Amino acid sequence: MKINNIFCVGRNYAKHAAELGNKVPTKPMIFSKPTHSLVHADGKVIPYPADQGDIHHELEIVLYIGKPVSEDSSVDEVVTQMALGLDLTLRDVQTDLKKKGHPWLLAKGFKNAAIYTDFWDFPGVTACAETAFSLRQDGMEVQKGNVKSMIFPFKDLIQYIHKQFGLSEGDIIYTGTPEGVGPISDGETYELIWGEEVKGSFKVALSSSKDR
Repeated sequence: MKINNIFCVGRNYAKHAAELGNKVPTKPMIFSKPTHSLVHADGKVIPYPADQGDIHHELEIVLYIGKPVSEDSSVDEVVTQMALGLDLTLRDVQTDLKKKGHPWLLAKGFKNAAIYTDFWDFPGVTACAETAFSLRQDGMEVQKGNVKSMIFPFKDLIQYIHKQFGLSEGDIIYTGTPEGVGPISDGETYELIWGEEVKGSFKVALSSSKDR
């Protein structure tokens, strides 16, 4: 599957904004990641830096734009597939960047920072609202969400991103994370779950720069 642009949405769940002490946005907060940050959650061990502070997991629904987008497109018309993903964040780096008023790219776009599961056929907006998604860390649930809790629903995100940047076939959207974000640790295993179905998994390997 070809992936072009990676758009991500910040603070799209009110409880997540609150847990980080952030204000709830009045319009979508959009940032992007380079395609080199993509990594497939297919059960493998994924390496991450151990010398840049905490790395937080942020579980998200990922939408795949499979058809041309227009200003009045509906979600079901343009989204052909979906996946689950993790928007990983170097939290200490991000905090420092925010204090300086600098862009977040160093905290959000590092290698393997955009984890994704296998994609499957998009069941429609209504069906998505009937299913919860969750993240398990070593068998324990650490995040759980439902699209009904989003501040900006899929349609608003697609229209806003298309208006501001343009959306085309092959683009993906990480649609925001519910509350429960936290640091990953060396040796932990994560499972990304849609309803009761495990859609992807991976194991964390942390190492310092001199060991990589």
